[in-house]
Parts: sequence; structure tokens; C-alpha cells
Amino acid sequence: MEELMRMEHISKRFGNFYANKDVNLTVYRGEVLTLLGENGAGKSTLMNILIGLYQPTEGKIFLNGKEERIESPGQAVKLGIGMVHQHFMLVEAQTVFDNIILGDKRSKGIFINRAARRKEILELSERYGLDVELDAKITEISVGAQQRVEILKALYHGAELLILDEPTAALTDIEVEGLFAIMNKLKSEGKSVIFISHKMREVLHISDRITILRAGEVITTVNCSETDGQKLANLMIGRELTKSQYEKKEVTADPVVKLEDVRYHENNKHNGLAGVSMEIRPGEIVGIAGVDGNGQTQLAQLITGVIGPEKGHVHLAGSKVSTFDPFDFIESGVAHVPEDRNLQGLIGDMSIADNLVLKSTETDQFSRGKGLLLKKKDINAYAEELVKKYDIRCTSIDQAVRSLSGGNQQKVILAREIESEPDLLVVVHPTRGLDIGATRFVHDQMIAARERGVGILLISADFDEVLEMSDRILVIFEGQFMGEFSGKNPPIQEISLAMTGK
Repeated sequence: MEELMRMEHISKRFGNFYANKDVNLTVYRGEVLTLLGENGAGKSTLMNILIGLYQPTEGKIFLNGKEERIESPGQAVKLGIGMVHQHFMLVEAQTVFDNIILGDKRSKGIFINRAARRKEILELSERYGLDVELDAKITEISVGAQQRVEILKALYHGAELLILDEPTAALTDIEVEGLFAIMNKLKSEGKSVIFISHKMREVLHISDRITILRAGEVITTVNCSETDGQKLANLMIGRELTKSQYEKKEVTADPVVKLEDVRYHENNKHNGLAGVSMEIRPGEIVGIAGVDGNGQTQLAQLITGVIGPEKGHVHLAGSKVSTFDPFDFIESGVAHVPEDRNLQGLIGDMSIADNLVLKSTETDQFSRGKGLLLKKKDINAYAEELVKKYDIRCTSIDQAVRSLSGGNQQKVILAREIESEPDLLVVVHPTRGLDIGATRFVHDQMIAARERGVGILLISADFDEVLEMSDRILVIFEGQFMGEFSGKNPPIQEISLAMTGK
């Protein structure tokens, strides 16, 4: 096979910490090479070096056999490298068309021939099956459509090597199939894809070769046809990972939260609730199964006090809620792991330590005078304890939380919320973008909380996760519950049909 890109002896050091160490990586034309590794294994750092966001401490990069020093993302684009980040880099206030042509260097002078550019984009769209609405604003289109925009933008700017960072994390199964069809089309035309994912089933389905990173170093590269999910998982974490089997429970205690005929924007099938009734009892996990965008976000917001019902009632700890305010819900023992950890769960520029005590700065444990004077020594000691307990991989508790990998950011949120000793824990997509080891850790922590008597609402687009973790399963479709099922031996076909409204 013809070599497209080669990284030789790449190392990246931050102080005394090696994010990448002596990495060798080769991508051939017309292949999908998957990068597999735990959160914090160095995958994103390596790709940020390839697109010019970071400069390597040591090592060389070759494109088409020629050594290149890639000093900026703009230069990477000129060299034919495009990247679709896990968190999309789109200007939400602009249209799809304007986002795609942003940074176009081909037009002469200050004017862009918009008609010609539009024709070119539409031809690319049709050629690769990238269906987008060019005149729609980014805020008006789905997550799957935004991803197609990012891919189309990269191809429009001439990408021969496309890096996809956790591209399926927020997609439905149908959207994933569409993405894989696009990747296969790119392969057939001699373009190459670096695919970063933690989902073994998808990795084994779409990859040609798989490179495993652990602690910043390449462990091995294997042909997809010569391995399986168990072998890959063991290589990732450096030990044998046995399959989990969580016991399912039936609980009859009084509920910690109860919804009665709750309605919110009920005419909006994808962002509303239409007559929802449910209970969550202490010491059980209630899983919500459904295709993303059928009212799950609104359900989580309602049970955490972000929004209030237009009709119906919510009872918390046996009392009817009259005022819907997130702070009041926190005071009532509700903890929340939100669906968007960056927008809703963390303050990126603050330290790990400060994020771990965000909800507790006015308590006597961490301050004097209700938050007037923080007990920094106590906060640091508490943070060090949680970093160790939750295996948060960092260089220091003073490190800005935005500099952590996605999985370690999720562990910070999980540590903060579980350690607040809640009565009710609402977790939304808790393992989205997490590797297999971190996923197991999150699941174990949820089970431990359940054993302590915490009632847990699990909302996840990962059907397997809902099946594995839930004591009871409720199926939601267009803002309505279509059925309730026991977590013991759940009828998968019946649940799947209910998810489609049948």
C-alpha cells in the first residue's frame, strides 16, 4: 500500500510529563486506521501535533514521503489534513454555507463567488452522501447534520487525510451507519481516515488497522481481521478485563421522586414531554431507553429543577415541588451528571480542585463565613483524596480542568456529584466518549451509589448501557413513555419496537 503520512519518533512533553513518547505511526492511502486507547492515553495530543496545534518536543512528520513541519492548523489544511473534533468547531450564528467557506483562500480579491462555491459544495455533498441544508443556521440542525457539515468543510478545503475524533459519540444508530457509508466512500477514492473511538463494535466494523496507545506510547498495531474486542480491550488497559454482570433489583420503598402527568411543550415531539408519569425509588437504577431527541433532555432538566412543568406535578422526597430552581433541588439532595460536561458540568478555566467543590464552597467544611473565606488547605486535601479515589489522571489538582481528557473531565463531575451524598442522582450519557476501562469505573461507581440507597435516573443513547445497568427500563418516544420493563431478562425486541413508537 502507498504511504500517505508517517510520524517518526514523536514525543510531546509538558514539563516532566510525556503526553506522547517515541510514537511511530503510519497511514496508508485508502485505509481507515483506528487509534484506540484509554482516556488520557495521548490520542488527542498526537492528533493535535499532526494538525499543527502543538509542536512536537521530538520527532518528524512526513507527508507523501516529504518531511513537513506543521506549525498551524491552517498549514495542515493546505497540506490536505482535516480534523473533525469531538466538540464541533462551527460558528453557530452562521449558516451551513458560510461555515463551510470560512477561511476559503481560493477567491481572488475581497469578493467570493458564492454561486460557484455553492455549486461546488452541492456537488461534493451529492458525491459523498453528505446531506446538509446550506441555508440553515448551525443552531437549527441536528448533531448528526453538524457532523456532516464538518466533514463537508474538510473535504471542501481539500482534505486527503481526515481525522475523526469520537465521531459517533452523539449519533443515533442510523446516523452511525450513514457516517460509515461516507468513510467507505472516502476509502474507495483513495482518501484516508484516522478514526478515534472507544466503541469496540464500531472499531471492528470499520477499521482496516488498529493502533493501540497506552500512557502516551504505541503498544502495537494490528490488522482488524486478526483481532477481537476482548484482545483489544486487554491491550488498551494492560490487563485482562472480564465481562461485568450487575445484579438487578426490585425495590418497593417510597419514591425519592415522583412525576404525575407532567407536560412541557407537549406539542414539540422532540423537545417536550406529553403526560409523563414515573417514580424512582431509593436504591434502584431506572434507565430511559429511546433514540436521542425524544424528550430525554427535558426530562433530566425537569428532575433537576432547570425547568418547571406547564401541567402536572413533581414530588421530591414526598413533598410536591412548587418552585423549580436548580439550587433548591441541590439542597433537596439531587445530584446531576449533565449531558454536556463542558457547557453544564465544568468551568474549564478553573482548577480540578475548584471544580470538585463547586457546589460546596459555602459549607463549613470548605469555608468560613458562608463562602467569604475559603479553606484552601482543606479543599486541596479533599481534591487529592478524590483524584486518587476516582483515578483522575492529571499532573496536579491545580491543573485547569479543560486541559484534561474527556474521560477524566467526566470523572471530576462524577466525583463531585456522588460525593455530595445525594438521595437522587440524575446521570445523562455518563460514559459518552469514555474508554472501556473508564466506562467500567463509572458503572461501578453508579452501582456502589445504588447500594448506598441512592435512587438513580440513567438517560443514555447507548442501548447496551441501559440494558446492562437498569433495574427498571422506561421507553420514551416523542415525549411519551411507551412502556415499562424489568431490567431482569428485558425483552430486547419489544423494547426496540417501543423506541420507534410501535
